[in-house]
Amino acid sequence: MAIILTNDDGIDAPGIRALHKAVEDKGKSLIFAPKEQYSGCGHQVTTLKPIHLEKRSQTEYAVGGTPADCTRLAITQIVPEVKWVLSGINAGGNLGIDVYISGTVAAVREAAIHGIPGIAISHWIKRPLVIDWDVATCWTQRVLKELFNRPLPPNSFWNVNLPHLEPGSPDPEIVFCPLGIRPLQVNYRVEGELYYYHGEYAKRERISGDDVDVCFSGNISVTLIQL
Repeated sequence: MAIILTNDDGIDAPGIRALHKAVEDKGKSLIFAPKEQYSGCGHQVTTLKPIHLEKRSQTEYAVGGTPADCTRLAITQIVPEVKWVLSGINAGGNLGIDVYISGTVAAVREAAIHGIPGIAISHWIKRPLVIDWDVATCWTQRVLKELFNRPLPPNSFWNVNLPHLEPGSPDPEIVFCPLGIRPLQVNYRVEGELYYYHGEYAKRERISGDDVDVCFSGNISVTLIQL
């Protein structure tokens, strides 16, 4: 089957390489990813200027646009026979209301809009730990094995968040759970007329059993999201 891989961290990010490795035995996979980082861009699309598409190889395209642009170009212009759109592995969580501002999630939401199933995959960063991308690849393979064989209702997609565990920890469980609805901390450091956003992701509010709680508790959160 044809699978499109994209992200919002950019085509040279290690996360999309880990994702590519996780699906290497699933069929034909092609990378359509932004040339630059678009973290936090939400569902922004490009309509008032041309989008540059650079073909780097037979299976890799660098897109001069947003994650949603990547999906649009891939499924309408290059790979109309695509069966899945996967986005990630994002370096950082996309939990709860993050799904509304995340470029990672927007890429698969765009696929769902066009009737194509999608999975967004992110890896929470529990500082000062550093992501082990080989571990992330293994966990992603487990998740994809589960989700590729699970019915996906129309007009919906999966949002997955991997936990950040200490080296040597037992493998996390895959937990299907609802989306958290607590707002993110909104704080700014003020320097004259300049406002610098800052917040502590790990201190965000959570409700027992929601995706934030599941991931922060050390398991893989999987949430079904409807358009």
